[in-house]
Amino acid sequence: MTDAYQPIYDAVRSRIVNGNVGEAVADVARQAFDISWTVEALKQEFCVLIYEQRRPSVLFRPTLSADGDQWCALFGDNLQEGVAGFGETPEKAMLAFDIAWLNERTPYAIRALTTEPTP
Repeated sequence: MTDAYQPIYDAVRSRIVNGNVGEAVADVARQAFDISWTVEALKQEFCVLIYEQRRPSVLFRPTLSADGDQWCALFGDNLQEGVAGFGETPEKAMLAFDIAWLNERTPYAIRALTTEPTP
């Protein structure tokens, strides 16, 4: 049994030395597993990641605290001058904060709208 080991080892070694092992493994992997969908999946995940990184709650990092039975995400010193979002969970509070950040007017603009005389 030991006499056969060396010739087999030499034969396998000579084939590996003259070939590209990485290419051979890649060929076998391509044949065994269909991974063609992974490129599109990675593109989609990258787009989701970029979108999430651009959210106001990620960029401006509001403070998150419990307020009664709700969570409050607040950017600023207080509710009157800052931007806030409330929700039953921290995630919902952050989503509400994002919506408020994108849609709320300044306190001065709100007062000006409510005190404008109507014709």
